[in-house]
Amino acid sequence: MIKAIAIDDEGRCLETLSLLLQEYCPEVTLLATCRSAAQGFEALRQFQPELVFLDVEMPNMNGFRMLEQLGDFNFSVIFTTSYDQYAIRAIRYSALDYLLKPVDPRELESAVKKYYQQRPTVAAEQLRFLLEQVNGRNNPFTKLAVPTTDGFELIPANDIIRCEADDNYTYLFLRNNKKVVASRTLKDIEEQLKPFSCFLRVHHSFLVNLNEIVKYTRGEGGYLSMSDGSTVNVSRSRKESLLKWF
Repeated sequence: MIKAIAIDDEGRCLETLSLLLQEYCPEVTLLATCRSAAQGFEALRQFQPELVFLDVEMPNMNGFRMLEQLGDFNFSVIFTTSYDQYAIRAIRYSALDYLLKPVDPRELESAVKKYYQQRPTVAAEQLRFLLEQVNGRNNPFTKLAVPTTDGFELIPANDIIRCEADDNYTYLFLRNNKKVVASRTLKDIEEQLKPFSCFLRVHHSFLVNLNEIVKYTRGEGGYLSMSDGSTVNVSRSRKESLLKWF
């Protein structure tokens, strides 16, 4: 069983999350629901949860400030938020999970499943990276937190030439012939890279940096020649979106 608490100033959101967890994620035991950061601090001390569902936008102290106040922590976080473009971008860049309100049951199940796959120690490091990004919000994001088998790497987005799917893992091919194995699906990596307009999914197995394309060769779907000398197949279904970019 997973010991969890939820912190959100909206009572209806807490009630909905509690019901969804009971129905779709029975392995999660919600020990407390908190309507403020102050109540959240108390519940953290009392219950020592493994997982925290944390609202980003709260009066007096938002979720990010609350984490800053905690300093050291040994739990994982799934953020809950209404659409806040900056907050979501920051969370994506840090490779952390979030749920968009109103919470979708399938997304909730997926987020809890990812919790099993991610070590809390790695999550804590990612949270610290997130807070650095939030505190420097006047600076554009340039690096991504990419989970690996032994931690996570901070990778400049512009260094990524292409990404290739391998089941639940993704190979990131970087400049200088470096390759990083991310313990995330290609779909997850695509989500992280969404704010960068220069990345495009050209095949169910491939995502490319458009600035690193050297040549496109026509065919049924065709293929791309990349700056690192590799070739990437283009699927018929994604050919049109690629040609529109050209």
